Amino acid sequence: MTTLITGATGFVGSALARKLIARGERVRVLVRPTADRRNLEELDVEIAAGDLTDPASLAAAVKGCEALFHVAADYRLWVPDRARMFESNVEGTRRLMQAAGEAGVTRIVYTSSVATLLPRPGGTPAGEEDAGGAGDMIGAYKQSKHAAEIVVREMIERQGLPAVITHPSTPIGPRDIKPTPTGKMVVDAASGRMPAYVDTGLNVVHVDDVAEGHILAFERGRIGRNYILGSENMSLAEILGLVAAMTHRRPPRIKLPHGLVIPIAGLAEIGARLTGREPFTTREAVKLARKTMFFTSDRAIEELGYRPRPAREAIADAIAWFREHGYVG
Repeated sequence: MTTLITGATGFVGSALARKLIARGERVRVLVRPTADRRNLEELDVEIAAGDLTDPASLAAAVKGCEALFHVAADYRLWVPDRARMFESNVEGTRRLMQAAGEAGVTRIVYTSSVATLLPRPGGTPAGEEDAGGAGDMIGAYKQSKHAAEIVVREMIERQGLPAVITHPSTPIGPRDIKPTPTGKMVVDAASGRMPAYVDTGLNVVHVDDVAEGHILAFERGRIGRNYILGSENMSLAEILGLVAAMTHRRPPRIKLPHGLVIPIAGLAEIGARLTGREPFTTREAVKLARKTMFFTSDRAIEELGYRPRPAREAIADAIAWFREHGYVG
């Protein structure tokens, strides 16, 4: 069986590619000509040059494939051009699903995000049934992922698209080369560059467990069904405390109120527009932090046999990888 993976140069996609290769699968990866290919080094994969904005390249990439994992997404909390993010995340998903249907792909896993779900108040973990509406989505990334998921769901219902949907929570671990916003937080904390924090919470999961969850969703998931792939709910203070303990640093002691951070984030965005460099935080990120992003993976555990490891292991593996590759002194 030939399997196409999009986003295999990235964090989750490369972890998935490694697991599929280890199982003896033939793996083809869709790669943009300008993509950073470090995560593909020494991997036995077939490269299909292309882009989610290029329908012809998508048709060529899915040709002869029985399986598709659509992991690729533009994941940034600040973008100077929102239209480009929607073009990639929404219209790119539509084009790829159409190409997969026309090519006769028999099984698809679409990677959504917990960003499309609505956190419950009071820190109660949310589940797959807690779907948010368009008006609940804060920021271009969440809005684009919500719209893309609607595209996939409509194609499942109207065209019989053979797709299962996954919702990774907050992956942490090795090979976060960019790094992701969460990975950057770990790097900054491990480097002693995070003197303060805001009160929020995340569901932390090892990136390799997210990859394994995708394979389980492919093998055991029900068409049209969605599955949260997470592990452990932790406050940001707990996460930073663990990073500090593992790197022999003092944890940040100053808890900043959200209202104070928003104008600071606004100034950071102004600076970003002037310099072209990504801001260290954004107003949208601070607004997101007002909500505790706690989730439960009970459905994936019960229906798929998903068994994620403790968050401590994800954080330890991330720190070790960042140290080894020079991100942390």
